[in-house]
Amino acid sequence: MPGMNRSRQTEYVSSQLLVRSASLVRLLAKQLHGPLSRSEASLLNTASGIPRRITELADLEGLAQPTTTLLVKRLEQHGLVTRERRADDGRVVLVKLTEAGIAALEDYRAQASAALGKYLTEMPDHQVAGDEHPTTAAALGRRAAASPPKPGARLRGQGAFR
Repeated sequence: MPGMNRSRQTEYVSSQLLVRSASLVRLLAKQLHGPLSRSEASLLNTASGIPRRITELADLEGLAQPTTTLLVKRLEQHGLVTRERRADDGRVVLVKLTEAGIAALEDYRAQASAALGKYLTEMPDHQVAGDEHPTTAAALGRRAAASPPKPGARLRGQGAFR
């Protein structure tokens, strides 16, 4: 944003980032055709690294605990996560990614990266340059806004990706 002081740039980015990021996520989701929904990929991402309680996953994902429990059950049925009781307290159940879950998440990330890369290659160099990230985000947001979902259309995994 040439000519805009830092305070105005910060205000602009903070007011636009969430909205434009959400639009970008919807745009990218249209391009992904793997076995994972956005909700499943998001939960796998949140559970990656360290085993987590279902209540913790629900809080981090912004989902109700029963919804998270169903999501974990579905992922477990597909062999992507396991539920294990904590050794020092058998009442605590932890969710952990399996090797298949790690691979599925890596594949989802690779597909999302490739889809984003496709849009970035279509943008002019000055918009992709490191000193113009607000411009890049704005251009991607405009691209996403130009491709709104059809009225009544349901995107795979809509509503749970945060």
